[in-house]
Amino acid sequence: MNNDDAPCGELALRIAAMPANTNASGDIFGGWIMGLMDMAAGSAAYERARGRVATVAVSNLEFVRPVKVGNLISCYTEVVGVGRTSITVNVDVWALRGATRVHERVTKARFVMVAVDEAGKPRPVDVGENPG
Repeated sequence: MNNDDAPCGELALRIAAMPANTNASGDIFGGWIMGLMDMAAGSAAYERARGRVATVAVSNLEFVRPVKVGNLISCYTEVVGVGRTSITVNVDVWALRGATRVHERVTKARFVMVAVDEAGKPRPVDVGENPG
């Protein structure tokens, strides 16, 4: 997640930032970005766990640059760790800036997801597989 030249991981989600997602200053609300990141991390972890997952922690959340209305937001995910029941996913968020076509990192974080069964209880993840 340290390379600012190119996104890290696989594209998990892409969406346009809309006026309904702005804060009082006219920038895209950070909570909206976090929600996208949670969905992207959940998608990557769901695939790795082969089933339901839940978010248990978010760390190293950093808003690097503001997001503006009209930017095309892309969330990239990389599974960086698999424990007995948990999956750690780095999420890298980039914005494509409209007419300028500049593509730059705007947010990054690390999510820890836990695999859960039908009752919502933690369940084992097969750690013998490739973590990515």
